[in-house]
Amino acid sequence: MFELILDNRDGVLWDISRIVTNVKYKTSRVGKASSLEMTFLKNSPFAHHDFKYACGDVIRFKKDEANLFYGYIFSIDEDDEDAVRVIAYDQIRYLMGNETYGFVNLTATQMIKKIIEDNELTVGFFTDTKHVIPKFLEDNKRILDIICKILDDTMMATSDLYVFYDDFGKLTLQHIMDMILDVVIGDKSLLYAYKSKTSIDNETYNRIKLYKDNKETGKREIFINQDSSTIAKWGRLQYYQSVDEKMNIAQINTSLNNLLKLKNRESRSMSLDALGDSRIRAGNSIYLIIEEKGIKGRFVVNECTHNFNGDEHTMSLELVVFG
Repeated sequence: MFELILDNRDGVLWDISRIVTNVKYKTSRVGKASSLEMTFLKNSPFAHHDFKYACGDVIRFKKDEANLFYGYIFSIDEDDEDAVRVIAYDQIRYLMGNETYGFVNLTATQMIKKIIEDNELTVGFFTDTKHVIPKFLEDNKRILDIICKILDDTMMATSDLYVFYDDFGKLTLQHIMDMILDVVIGDKSLLYAYKSKTSIDNETYNRIKLYKDNKETGKREIFINQDSSTIAKWGRLQYYQSVDEKMNIAQINTSLNNLLKLKNRESRSMSLDALGDSRIRAGNSIYLIIEEKGIKGRFVVNECTHNFNGDEHTMSLELVVFG
C-alpha cells in the first residue's frame, strides 16, 4: 500500500492516499527532475470537506514504508466532473533557470555543492569526486545543464560516472558503482514485455578529436585518437570537443583514451515492462536475463516509470549496457 501526504505549508497535512486513483512516479538519470503525477476526485466520500490544494504545496510519497518522492506541485488540471490531475517535481525543477558560473581548481563535488547552496536548495550525501578541474566557465546556461557539464568534464578526465538526483528532498551525488542493486529482472522474474535496440546512430564515435586554443602562439592545437578497425566497419564517426587551455598533454591523452573507450561501441538499449519494484530508480543498475535473446548481464536504468493503480504496481524501464 502507498502513502500520499499533501502539505499546504500552513501546518496542515492531508493524507490523500484513499482518494487518489492512480500515481505515476518517474525518474531520469540525466538532465531531468523526477516527477509525480496523480489523479483524484474532489468529491470523493473519503475527502475531508476542508481539503485544499495549490501550486507550491508539498507532496510526499511512500510505498511499503520506503521513501520514494518528495516534491512540489507545479500544475493542476481540473474538469467538470471533479477529476483533478496534479503534477509535482522534486528540487531539481528549481535548477531549470539560466545562470553563469565560473570556477578555478575545484572538484565537481565542490562546484555542484556551491551551485545548490546559491539556489537555496537542500544538500544531502555527496561523494567526493576528487578530480580537480583546472578551469570551468559556462555563461547564461541552464543550471542543470551546467551541472551535467561539470560531471561530463569529470568523466572525460577520469572515466568515472556520477548520478545527481534528489533523494527524498535532499540533492545527492553518487558514483554509479555505488548504486548497483541486487535485483534480477528476466523471463522468470517480474518481466512481461520487452524491446531491444542496437545502434551506432547517437552516442557511438570511433574518432575523438579534441582541441585547445594556445593563447601564447595564437594557434589551435589538435589532438586525435581513433580506432581504425571500427572506422573500416562503420565509417568514420567523429566526436569533436574543446578542452581547457590549462590541460597538459598527459591529461588530454587521458581524456582521448577515456572518450574512445566509452564511445567506440554499439549502444545496446532495452525497454522493459515489468511488475513493480519500489527500490528501482534511474541511476541504479539491475541484472537482466532474457534467455531467448542471449542477454545475461548488468544494465543501467536511464529512465524509470512506476505506475500505481489501486493495488497494482507496474514499472517501465529504459536500460543501457552497464559499464
